[in-house]
Amino acid sequence: MGLMKLKKNKKYNYKPRYYKGDGNPFELKHKFDDHRTTVNPEKGIKGKFNAAIDDYRYNQDDSVNKRVIIIVAILVLLFLFIIGFDLTIFFPNN
Repeated sequence: MGLMKLKKNKKYNYKPRYYKGDGNPFELKHKFDDHRTTVNPEKGIKGKFNAAIDDYRYNQDDSVNKRVIIIVAILVLLFLFIIGFDLTIFFPNN
């Protein structure tokens, strides 16, 4: 009697008729996953930060570096202005 037995799943050996490619046609994968280093980084803030630093270090672009430096400089000057730092020490006195 089949009361205590579990039902077995059926196995199918399906091959797509018109697929002429490499690998598994049912694998869901983005076409740029092979080139990315930050896809699915380790969990936690430290893993994400380390993955972003590694990606930035190995994929350097001059325009991005200039942009980051300009943004950081603007934010630092804004912070110094907010806390009331005397910015006249950066300019020569006449």
